[in-house]
Amino acid sequence: MVLGLKSLSIAGMKQHPSLIPLLACLFVGCSGAALYTARLALKSPDVSWNKQKNAEPWQEYENKQYKFISSRDYSSLPQERPKF
Repeated sequence: MVLGLKSLSIAGMKQHPSLIPLLACLFVGCSGAALYTARLALKSPDVSWNKQKNAEPWQEYENKQYKFISSRDYSSLPQERPKF
């Protein structure tokens, strides 16, 4: 007995067309999760890939916006925190 995913082929999709929206949602969800994880790893100030070049990456985000959507203008905020 050979186990396989016959419904994931073109012929299987013609037999079970109701699986197309399910697989499309699955693909979009997995792609979105992977892209968001990559964005967090590359753009977040919590991650430092090169400690010799930039030992404290959170100091760069003093006046930068790193959220997707924000109603504040971060470039005009006063310096309220101590500089280490």
